[in-house]
Amino acid sequence: MVDIPLSVLEVAVVQAGARVVDTLRDTAAFAQELERLGYHRIWYAEHHHSPAIGAFPPVVLTAHAAASTSVVRLGSGGVLAPNHAPLMLAEQFGTLAALHPDRVDLGIGRGPGTFDEATARALRRGAGPTTDAEYRDDTAAVLSFLVDEVALGPLPEPWLLASSTAGATLAAELGLPVAVAHHIRPDNTPAVLERYRAAFTPSRWCEQPRVLVCVETVCAETDEEAAWRAGPMDVVKAGLLKGASEIPFPTPEQAATHPFTAQERQALAAFRAQQATGTPETVVHRLTQLADETGADELMLTTPVYDLHERVRSYELVKKYAGAAVR
Repeated sequence: MVDIPLSVLEVAVVQAGARVVDTLRDTAAFAQELERLGYHRIWYAEHHHSPAIGAFPPVVLTAHAAASTSVVRLGSGGVLAPNHAPLMLAEQFGTLAALHPDRVDLGIGRGPGTFDEATARALRRGAGPTTDAEYRDDTAAVLSFLVDEVALGPLPEPWLLASSTAGATLAAELGLPVAVAHHIRPDNTPAVLERYRAAFTPSRWCEQPRVLVCVETVCAETDEEAAWRAGPMDVVKAGLLKGASEIPFPTPEQAATHPFTAQERQALAAFRAQQATGTPETVVHRLTQLADETGADELMLTTPVYDLHERVRSYELVKKYAGAAVR
């Protein structure tokens, strides 16, 4: 049994052949369904210039979902500090927290949110990649502005996203809870957690280490159906392995006929073994195992499947079998 809260990372998958506006309109209904199922929080990821993922700003999706829900926590997972002025982030999320007290999270990450160099430079108004020092200063400035400049009342709950020991070190130094991107770099997870817990310094934001682990999770009634649902994301990952940056999100039917190489199949199988895919029993067992191995205080599930109803069904099956403590 998974006895810690379960949450959701939503990346707003754009279905092949669908209008982007339809994906955007689905976000409120999706949030309402997840709230009904009892998930603890929903985070929205920042992406740009991708045919597979909508470029919807997390702050906008958070506001949209908050207006149509009542108890589920909402926020960014994450908003990317290099792309935004610290004061603007503080104002945006401070305003959301004032409008929706005790429901708003501010998850901060470092990546550009795109594989396209021209897009990354446009987001930063021509500047190059951020340095470690710049990222640290920007993150600290956001926290400072929240308290000293914005000060609208209730504050958002800040988190730092980490997929490496560098991110873990910064989260520990600033005394922030950490969200570990196990769904992106699972091999790094043990080192990230070890560094974070060893170096953690208490702060006004967090008195002791607090860990959320994000896991790619695809659940269905049978293993075959789960593999079918996971197929489109496998195509996207295979493209990334080849260095391709603009990969449409295919239908399951298209994914089923995709010509994966032997090397790609091996890499995808190794990655999937570290995530949670299969029947409810298989998925819950794997999530329980991950919670035990990592000592996580919370698990966040990301389910990049093609159809919205199948995505909701996956989350429904997990909650039905997990018996998780929700709040």
